[in-house]
Amino acid sequence: MSALVLDGLAKRYGSVVAVHGATLRIPHGQFVCLLGPSGCGKTTLLRMIAGLEEPSGGRLFIDDRNITEMPAHKRDFGMVFQSLALFPHLTAGENVAYPLRIRGVSAADQRKRAAELLDMVQLPGMADRPVSKLSGGQRQRVAIARALALSPKLFLLDEPLSALDAKLREAMQIELKQLQQRLGITTIVVTHDQREAMTMADLVVVMSQGRIHQAASPVEVYRRPADAFVADFIGMTNLLEGEAAGNGTLSVPGGTLVLPEMTGNSRVLLSIRPEDVVVHGNAEGGPNRLAGRLSFVRDLGASVELRIDVAGREIVAVAHPKDRPSVAPGSPVTVELPPQACVLLPLATGHAERAA
Repeated sequence: MSALVLDGLAKRYGSVVAVHGATLRIPHGQFVCLLGPSGCGKTTLLRMIAGLEEPSGGRLFIDDRNITEMPAHKRDFGMVFQSLALFPHLTAGENVAYPLRIRGVSAADQRKRAAELLDMVQLPGMADRPVSKLSGGQRQRVAIARALALSPKLFLLDEPLSALDAKLREAMQIELKQLQQRLGITTIVVTHDQREAMTMADLVVVMSQGRIHQAASPVEVYRRPADAFVADFIGMTNLLEGEAAGNGTLSVPGGTLVLPEMTGNSRVLLSIRPEDVVVHGNAEGGPNRLAGRLSFVRDLGASVELRIDVAGREIVAVAHPKDRPSVAPGSPVTVELPPQACVLLPLATGHAERAA
């Protein structure tokens, strides 16, 4: 197990900055997901960690050892590429044993280690099966086993499950997490799938436009986002622009909210998750209640999604079917925004329009 430290790691391609000074500490044995939209720099960051891209600035340490300029083949890291990069003319066992072969390990030890790893990834007795005859999920497991052949200090995976169908992808998420827990190996996965990151990670690193916006546990990222981008990217949220009055109140479209922990006078964004919004089937006022009109209802089976027009802005609520108010679209309702569920965020340029 290894502690990894990124100290201002940056990558530029001419005038284009792919990664802006990423600073991060990854503790021993953590499962980390680099999460963000396409083109945000997460794969470039992973490739710099792997030694496949040379940083334009900053430093990289593992266990207090500076490895910034160390060649990839000397870093003792295992990596699974998005394309898997398996050798189609070799068997599953030969693919797994390949890193051992180029290190001069004896043929007998190669076969033994390959069999052990294939058992570990739930492919017992498959060593002699040609890779071309394996399913997508089986090839995925072979790639994982091959990356682990040399017992690496760090395990890196670039969108490893993106080519799998939804059901198999969820099964592989669980398998990958369980395998990482058994081995205790520090693991970094690149993904754009929020559900994947929230399911597997101990630490979620949210990126956008080459910058790290937040690095925290899945619960912290979801419940206490650092900014409007994180709040909006992770799951679904309601963003309302408001004016803090300095006395614990916030004026938002449709009324005033009482938020005791709020101090100062400023324009802010309020973020609240749909499942925290309470919809009452009447237009009665009260603390932290805003009058609106139900505009749309969508039955999702295990939950019901309600969209409410409040002073020209849409607020989305998600409720359990038994808690659904007995009102039809077009009816007046009241939405309640509990103070403990409200998160105040800095008002960044451009977000005022999005909140509208």
